[in-house]
Amino acid sequence: MSFINQFRPNYGSNQVVTPAAGSASITIPGQDTAVRLVNTGANVCYVRIGNVADNATTADLAVRAGSEVIVRKSRGDTHLAHISATGTTLNVQTGLDGL
Repeated sequence: MSFINQFRPNYGSNQVVTPAAGSASITIPGQDTAVRLVNTGANVCYVRIGNVADNATTADLAVRAGSEVIVRKSRGDTHLAHISATGTTLNVQTGLDGL
């Protein structure tokens, strides 16, 4: 059995953040092509990935409580903004998407 686009983590890149009611932004490695988002908190959070510091809103990618998602990003995207109306905990790890 083979895996298509298996996530290959960039070990040491994981950041644990606490999204809150105000948007905040972190820097992520620009050379990586994927981001693994793990919401270990009890509330939904929203993220926006781009090449400049920006603000996340509830119109962006939702990461449900107790879930994880891996999303592709462009090389050169170096910022991730996050927000949660009631606060939560989010693990952000970059890596390669298997391409």
